[in-house]
Amino acid sequence: MSIKVEKINHEQVVEILSSEESHFLDLKSINIKPAKLTRSISAFANASGGEVYIGIDETKIDGKNQRIWRGFADQEDANAHLQVFQELFPLGQYYSYTFLSCDGCIGLVLQVEINKNREIVKALDRPIPYLRLGAQNLPQDTEEKLARLKLDKGIDSFETSTVKADMEVITNSLPILNFMLRVIPSAEPEQWLKKQQLIINGKPTVGGVLLFSEEPQALLPKRCGVKVYRYKTADEEGRRENLAFDPITIEGCLYDQIIEAVNKTKNIVEEIPKLESGRLQHIEYPDEVLHEIITNAVLHRDYSILKDVQIRIFDNRVEVESPGRLPGHITIENILKEQFARNGVIVRLINRFPEAPNKDVGEGLNTAFEAMTRLRLKVPVIAEQENSVIVYIRHEPLASIESAIMEYLNDHENITNKIARRIASVDSESTIKAAFNRLREQGLIEIVPGTKTATSAWRKLR
Repeated sequence: MSIKVEKINHEQVVEILSSEESHFLDLKSINIKPAKLTRSISAFANASGGEVYIGIDETKIDGKNQRIWRGFADQEDANAHLQVFQELFPLGQYYSYTFLSCDGCIGLVLQVEINKNREIVKALDRPIPYLRLGAQNLPQDTEEKLARLKLDKGIDSFETSTVKADMEVITNSLPILNFMLRVIPSAEPEQWLKKQQLIINGKPTVGGVLLFSEEPQALLPKRCGVKVYRYKTADEEGRRENLAFDPITIEGCLYDQIIEAVNKTKNIVEEIPKLESGRLQHIEYPDEVLHEIITNAVLHRDYSILKDVQIRIFDNRVEVESPGRLPGHITIENILKEQFARNGVIVRLINRFPEAPNKDVGEGLNTAFEAMTRLRLKVPVIAEQENSVIVYIRHEPLASIESAIMEYLNDHENITNKIARRIASVDSESTIKAAFNRLREQGLIEIVPGTKTATSAWRKLR
């Protein structure tokens, strides 16, 4: 099988050799046994994905660790290493590879990109899964670690666990009675709840308690509420002395919790003054932004983690932190394109409530991002922490179209209307054309000679 060979320059070689091994990067010698290599492959696939470069030696020169490029003599020499990928990923998914060459450097270095896998991947030399943490491949060799990994990847869900409580906490509650009357008036609560697997062996499940108990927090303390903080600062971290008031705790069944959390956050945000055009104005987001992001944080969090959803409101942003890492094969890069429900039962059933908070299942974050883009506000930023996911929503407009164009031209030779529309989050060709003309009139850019009118490219004036 022929694999693409990409020629790189010496600067790129130096960059690879000087790279620090990390949560997303590993460097290996061609002498590594293929079976042992699978520990790194397993660790990346079970975490957030990453890259492995095979063909980098590490040795001591004058007492200092130095890296040396020493790749495979040819593609066939790497066959044993390539074979392990086919054994671990028989369907050919979740990885890709390229051979790298450089004039003056020895052999071909194999660059492998490993994507996060929705299943648990085990190593071959020692048939257990590994997990990447920092620059280490940690064996998941106890029942407790394996159970945690299954929860993190969404293979198991805490929502199906039973709670030590009588089933009457959900069969005779106000939430279930209101739901049944409005949605399924012909059914009896107990029978319907059993059919939905929300009661198992006479005990309510976590999902059943969250959806239909009047006070889920009494049965699942410290893991199913929402905390709202208001910090009067734009600092990176909120401190106690910056709190405008004591944190607000929002409890109740998930349906009520989402409604109250969204309304409370919206009211607090709209009280924040912002100076604009010499006048103090109140901050406003599109209605769907806070609703969709908070709904997503509540419904898709990991309920096995002893921590509430946290909403932190600063002078210049809102942070929504949801306990638990991204599940399954979901990553920061594909979260707006792919779908994976950690709490599938909760997501499915809350969608049946009147005026369901997740009306468009799977479209929540997309809706929020599109709403911010329409108003030319900076789109939210998603970050994955060790045990949580945070969405940052800033009260900031995008840079002007002209600024976006000039910023792009600082790093690129030229720019077209199509590229400018993308980087400036604008749909209209005529709007971009007008911006190009304004920049030309200011003597900042010119049309690249020889480009056609329909596909004109612009460049900075020297």
